[in-house]
Amino acid sequence: MSILVLPQVVSQADPFRAISQALESPLLTLGIRLTLLFFAILWLSLVYWTFADAGRRGAMRWYWGLVALLFPFLGTLIYVIVRPPEYLLESRERELELAVLERELRQKVDLCPNCREIVEKDYLICPDCGWELKKPCANCRKPLDMRWETCPYCATVQRKNVNW
Repeated sequence: MSILVLPQVVSQADPFRAISQALESPLLTLGIRLTLLFFAILWLSLVYWTFADAGRRGAMRWYWGLVALLFPFLGTLIYVIVRPPEYLLESRERELELAVLERELRQKVDLCPNCREIVEKDYLICPDCGWELKKPCANCRKPLDMRWETCPYCATVQRKNVNW
């Protein structure tokens, strides 16, 4: 009696072969390349933004641009954390506004030239130190600057060498 040995069909499919074929797929390769291109464009955009923003804020723009270039994404993140809080133009604008406000305040408020206390515009003497600030008009008694020779209110010529 002879024993027939039939060849057994091995139906074991290689699981790694399916993964290998999926990874070699042209669509996946294209998708990976497009994703890498996107991240490269994003990285270079962040380098440019860091460089430009550092220049607008008065920081060392070449230094921060180089940091953003050498350390992708992390360099820009570090810059965002330590950057100056405002733009140079905003800082200058704020300083100009303060200067204008100070000038307006000085125009509205007079200071005694002797003791630097605030005095009203129509005071003749400083209430703190007694310094003579203005002289009264000889005719209408309105306060006049010490240098004026004629009253602007009533057009009266002021007398010279008179103790007020």
